[in-house]
Amino acid sequence: MTSLSNKPLFNQFLSSLLFFHLLLIILLFVSSSTASVSSLSSPFVHSNSKVKIAEETKEAMALLNWKTSLHNKSQSLLSSWVGTTPCNWVEINCDHSGSVTHLNLSGYGLRGVIPAALGNLSKLRTLYLFENQLSGSIPQELGMLSFLIDLDISINNITGVIPASFGNLSKLTYIYLHTNRLFGSFPQEFGINNFTQLKELQIFGNQFTSHLPENVCNGGLLEKFIANDNHFIGSIPKSLRNCTSLTRVRLNGNQLIGNIGESFGIYPHLTYMELSYNKLFGELSANWGQCQNLACLKISNNDISGRLPPELGEASQLQVLILSSNKIHGKIPKELGKLKFLLDLYLDSNKFSGQVPYNFKMLSNLEQLNLANNSLSGHIPDLGKCKKLFLLNLSNNHLRKYIPIQIGNFQYLQNLDLSKNFLTGEIPQQLGDLKMLEILNLSHNALFGNIPSSFNQLLGLTSIDLSYNQLRGPIPNTKPFCEASIEAFRNNTGLCGNATGLKACPFAIGHNLHVKKGKKVTTLILALLGIVFLIFIIVGITFGICFRKTKTKNNPKEVGHQNMFSIWSYDGKMVYENIIEATEDFDYKYCVGVGGHGIVYKADLPTGQVVAVKKFHPFSEDSVANLKSFTSEIHSLTEIRHRNIVKLHGFCSHPRHLLLVYQFLEGGSLEKILNNDELALEFDWVKRVNVVKGVASALSYMHHDCFSPIIHCDISSKNVLLDSEYESHVSDFGTARIMSSDASYWTSFVGTIGYTAPGMLFK
Repeated sequence: MTSLSNKPLFNQFLSSLLFFHLLLIILLFVSSSTASVSSLSSPFVHSNSKVKIAEETKEAMALLNWKTSLHNKSQSLLSSWVGTTPCNWVEINCDHSGSVTHLNLSGYGLRGVIPAALGNLSKLRTLYLFENQLSGSIPQELGMLSFLIDLDISINNITGVIPASFGNLSKLTYIYLHTNRLFGSFPQEFGINNFTQLKELQIFGNQFTSHLPENVCNGGLLEKFIANDNHFIGSIPKSLRNCTSLTRVRLNGNQLIGNIGESFGIYPHLTYMELSYNKLFGELSANWGQCQNLACLKISNNDISGRLPPELGEASQLQVLILSSNKIHGKIPKELGKLKFLLDLYLDSNKFSGQVPYNFKMLSNLEQLNLANNSLSGHIPDLGKCKKLFLLNLSNNHLRKYIPIQIGNFQYLQNLDLSKNFLTGEIPQQLGDLKMLEILNLSHNALFGNIPSSFNQLLGLTSIDLSYNQLRGPIPNTKPFCEASIEAFRNNTGLCGNATGLKACPFAIGHNLHVKKGKKVTTLILALLGIVFLIFIIVGITFGICFRKTKTKNNPKEVGHQNMFSIWSYDGKMVYENIIEATEDFDYKYCVGVGGHGIVYKADLPTGQVVAVKKFHPFSEDSVANLKSFTSEIHSLTEIRHRNIVKLHGFCSHPRHLLLVYQFLEGGSLEKILNNDELALEFDWVKRVNVVKGVASALSYMHHDCFSPIIHCDISSKNVLLDSEYESHVSDFGTARIMSSDASYWTSFVGTIGYTAPGMLFK
């Protein structure tokens, strides 16, 4: 009865028990499900980490394998390459996932080979191994680097051929294989629907044969194609004709053939084109004139014929035009005279005829002009504005009439060759003003008369040829002429003098009888001139006058961009003001030396000239000594012209300043070098001997070759200046003495205290 009466409560208890039981089952299920999901996801995450670690280890092992194959000394350079994390190693960069993307070991001097293991760097984008001593061949496995963009293994000793697998490197943009010993031909896979990103291909200085890659500009992005000095054959790749992205092309020094007129188009960005030393033929296209940025065009030593297109004069930026050794004929187009930036013009060894264009005189920047070995006629043109010429070769033509005196204005001229023409008349005295002349060839003409006395000034000559003319009289009694071979004077009317193979001049004995008397008269005249000169300087100090070393006639309309000192006599005030401006009124920061009588400053003039300016100390109780030193230096240096004696450009006497302006010698003084441990180490015995020879040559010239001997009196290390080639130049003639050579002198001690100069030993 009791159980029946509590039945609802019992049922409720059973229901609750069942609910809790079901809840427990659900919880157990959810728990087991979660555990099962957890047990599935954990291995997945762990596996991902393992893949990353495995990739790093694989790349590390590849790099370490390569390292161990290198020479022992090379391995020591890679001492940081240890462990399994290459991203921390020297010269290696990685991406965010830890894959190696950049490897740069250029210039390390590594010795060894490139081993196939580098092909495992699957994400590599940049590989720089240039300027090492790597040898062996390029492994095929490098073709697995499908992400590679920039490859540079140049300047090594790598041999063999380019592997065919390179055709897989479709992302390559920059390829540098130059200066190795690669040979064979380019793989057929190269450039065929691949390499559409290619911007630079530099393969010069190898031993490649066969054809150039035909589709090298397949993507239309190629900028630089440098394949010179190989053995390529065949024609110019057709893809270059419309490759308007080109900026620089060098295919010279190969065996390329084909019609040059059909191989090239118009290139708006091209600055440099060289095709010399090939077997190209045909005529030059007028298209070259439309390459508005073209600065250099070299197509010498080919078989080009036809006429030179006048349109070439429209290439307004052209600086270098070299078309030597071809078969170009006709007249030289006068349009070339419009190329105002032209520096070098070589049209030699062709078949040009007619006269040299009259407007070539407008080429004011011209430095080298070579028109030799043609059939040019008429007279030597007026090249009046070509003041920067240092090479002029018009030899082996049909030029007539006289040598123009204007050539004497080319103060930088080093090489003058007018040989094998029909020139007549006397050699102009003005050629003696070419102080920098080293090579002079006037042979095989019809020149007559004496060799000008001004040629005594040409002390820098290293090669002379006056043969096969009608010259007579004495040769200059200077080292360049006296040491020249007989071949330099052969077949003339009657040259004589102190040179091997020449007869002594017949008037030499009679001349010597009057030397002593003449020298006494000369000494008196020089003394009088010295007094006048001193008065002249004093007047100059009073009125503030600037003078050049020598007189020069100038046209005021043509003073624009000339050498400032060639116009000094025209406007000394301008030069003085420019010196003040260049040195900021002689600010001490421009000081390059201090002497007993003044301070030397470096001045960069507006014309681009760099000069040394010696400013004498202000007038004081020493003003007489300063004035004497100033006068002595001018007097001495106006008598001297020698390569080992500093050049005096001019002087300026102003109420505020006494100034001497010289050539600037960048090497500084011998004293500075000897007192600097680092510079002294570089100053080896070859350079030292060269300096001594230069000073000795200068002293010999002053003591024996000047009309009146000059004693320097202060030859010391601080007064020996050097140029960039360690050529010595004697400076500071403030204590110098000019005297008669037939008298004995004993001078009081002057110059550097505690030092006896070699010049003092002269008596």
